[in-house]
Amino acid sequence: MSDAIHQLRRDYDRDPLTESELDPDPVRQFRAWFEEARESGIPEPNAMTLGTAEKSGKVSCRTVLLKAYDDRGFVFFTNYGSRKARQIAENPQASLLFPWVALARQVEIAGPVEKISVAESLAYFMSRPFGSRLGAWVSDQSEVIPSRQILLAKFEELKRKFANGEIPKPEGWGGFRIVPETFEFWQGGHDRLHDRFVYSKGEAGWKISRLAP
Repeated sequence: MSDAIHQLRRDYDRDPLTESELDPDPVRQFRAWFEEARESGIPEPNAMTLGTAEKSGKVSCRTVLLKAYDDRGFVFFTNYGSRKARQIAENPQASLLFPWVALARQVEIAGPVEKISVAESLAYFMSRPFGSRLGAWVSDQSEVIPSRQILLAKFEELKRKFANGEIPKPEGWGGFRIVPETFEFWQGGHDRLHDRFVYSKGEAGWKISRLAP
């Protein structure tokens, strides 16, 4: 084991987190922590690790950006032909992880996945910058390509084609919504005695339980 890695260690100095401090609604609790993360100045607080799995059980993770959330769930956008989208089609369950390391906090959200409406996807697509809208047309996401030059050439070709700025949403591009069944809020504690609270959804509403660190 490398000493340089073995000796990497940080003792968290946050005060203990108690259940009485948590909002009984996990979406409101997420919003409180998310706003703290945003106000702290950490880069891209909406960056989240998305975990999906094939039907066989093989798991993949990647970082995507949260673009909307409410009581219905948490939304991100992608090419519907991408690896993540293909895995969701095979196994429509996913987990999200917000790794706010600088704040000694993280939030994991898990549940089934659904496509959002075409109207919702179109509204977001039209709000994107010109280059980002072009990029959605350029990339056959997750497909093997011979070189970066292929992408650049296609980008320039499409930039000429859509020079008037009217770029329609690609049919195979849109949003997914993770519908939460569980939330876990983790906060670092002294001597690795971290605080973990999980919200589980049942017929009577959300139940909060403390987990051992």
